[in-house]
Amino acid sequence: MTKVKNYLLGYKKMYIVQDTEFFNFSLDSVLLPNFVTLNKNISKIMDIGCGNAPIPLILSTKTNAEIVGVEIQKDLYDLAVESININKKENQIELINADINELYMDIESDTYDVITCNPPYFKYSGNSNINYNNHKTIARHEIMLNLDKLFKISRKILKNNGVVAIVHRPERLVEIIEVMKKNNIEPKRVQFIYPKINKKANILLIEGVKNGKPGLEIMSPLYSHNECGEYTEEIKRFFE
Repeated sequence: MTKVKNYLLGYKKMYIVQDTEFFNFSLDSVLLPNFVTLNKNISKIMDIGCGNAPIPLILSTKTNAEIVGVEIQKDLYDLAVESININKKENQIELINADINELYMDIESDTYDVITCNPPYFKYSGNSNINYNNHKTIARHEIMLNLDKLFKISRKILKNNGVVAIVHRPERLVEIIEVMKKNNIEPKRVQFIYPKINKKANILLIEGVKNGKPGLEIMSPLYSHNECGEYTEEIKRFFE
């Protein structure tokens, strides 16, 4: 177990504390806070499954809203606390070490303007090929949180016309839309991220609005890397 302090990906004035035993953040955690709709009227944001807090930290550079990060794993929560303290964001970002499946029942309905989540991507069954490092298993497989639970929680704690945005895998798009609509969340924006030109999309960004009107925007594609393997100019614009 090795704990290290790194620059937050691309953000040269911000640090993040990581541990090699855990599922460290990646480009997904930079794309989502740069995708979600933020406006001057929002006052409360929740990031579900915040890990060591990359999404709350990036969100804090884009809004003055109160940000709450919820993380079930105590070790990851402790790393998040260190990251928030190092960056002196304690007055804006609150961290909660809890299971969101239990926590949301104690949260008053219609409380949050925005919810973000980088959820586990893979369904879990007895035959699943899992990583037996428990931290990584929870991060990758829908053991503690699945899509149905995520959008059920969002339906309760989001304000009317509140926004929920997630980053996921393109192959689960149809299922995501179905579960959103079942929970009165109308899909409004979708963007596909491609590793390079002429490659298949490997990341999906999708945003929905609670009790929103029908109408889905398919946004222009993003390409994360050029032929030399470097980040494209589109991606670099997300960084400070």
